[in-house]
Amino acid sequence: MTPSLAGATVAITGGTGSFGSTMAQHLLDSGVAQVNIFSRDEAKQDAMRSRLSEPRLKFFLGDVRDRESVENAFVGADYVFHAAALKQVPSCEFFPDQAVKTNIDGSRNVIAAAHKLGVQSVVCLSTDKAVYPVNAMGMSKALMEKTAQAFARNNPTSRTTVSVTRYGNVMYSRGSVIPLFVKQILDGKPLTITEGAMTRFLMSLQESVDLVDHAFFHAEPGDLFVKKAPACTVDTLARATAKVMGVVDPEVITIGIRHGEKMFETLLAREEMAKATDQGDYYRVPLDARSLQYSVYVEEGDSEAPHAESFDSDNTQQMSVDQTAELIAGLPEMREVVERMNR
Repeated sequence: MTPSLAGATVAITGGTGSFGSTMAQHLLDSGVAQVNIFSRDEAKQDAMRSRLSEPRLKFFLGDVRDRESVENAFVGADYVFHAAALKQVPSCEFFPDQAVKTNIDGSRNVIAAAHKLGVQSVVCLSTDKAVYPVNAMGMSKALMEKTAQAFARNNPTSRTTVSVTRYGNVMYSRGSVIPLFVKQILDGKPLTITEGAMTRFLMSLQESVDLVDHAFFHAEPGDLFVKKAPACTVDTLARATAKVMGVVDPEVITIGIRHGEKMFETLLAREEMAKATDQGDYYRVPLDARSLQYSVYVEEGDSEAPHAESFDSDNTQQMSVDQTAELIAGLPEMREVVERMNR
């Protein structure tokens, strides 16, 4: 029997963002009793309230930095999806202290509140930038993951299961590059890319929701989940977007790599791949639940270094312009854009 969220109360931090609002609609369609939307932006809350006009949505104004406001949103919740974060790489580079306060300290508040109020499962949203991080956003997300895993390790009797899902580039999410390409094409301007050979994973918002569902129902405390995702170069992504919009040979201008960006991203490090189990569409990496009694492992431990390769956007399936265009054309947001162009 397939597990169901029907009848449950689910709280979403960052509930007015791309992930949060998509997850909220999915939950409503799944028959949940109530969705608690927690965020700090009252304008977005008001817009979401008006757009959906749904009595099962309950809005809570607050900030993950304020534990009391988080607790207010979690009263009666069965599940929590933690999506609130500072996500923009350049802004986190200039204000790393703010990334720490939201992404690390705020996540600790979310987990502590869920534990206190008896939430069944908390799924924390992370990013491929947390693997081998070179920027403040990725570093703060890596420590968010460690915070979640430390809770699972240090609280084995808690009724709250805390797990982590890692994502690559979620297509058409707020702040992603496809909406920028769409605007540039509609304005008749050249497409601007940072570096054409740069590769990124591709994932739809719906696939991101499916991964959270999988974690809600299959996670053991401290588990990490990633979806097996294809990738393409940034140049391919730009040309594929243009193709979907009927532009055959777009002008593409390279503007250079931004603060803190990498040429390719990694969803699982080689050390994680060595421990990962294959679950079909997903990889699961279990918690390293060893204690601080390292001496126990001196004579019986495995001394061999892991031989697995990392799972990154350079060694996964590479998509062509045509394949990428087909993927982009299937996005609901892109279908709306094309329909408007053809009116």
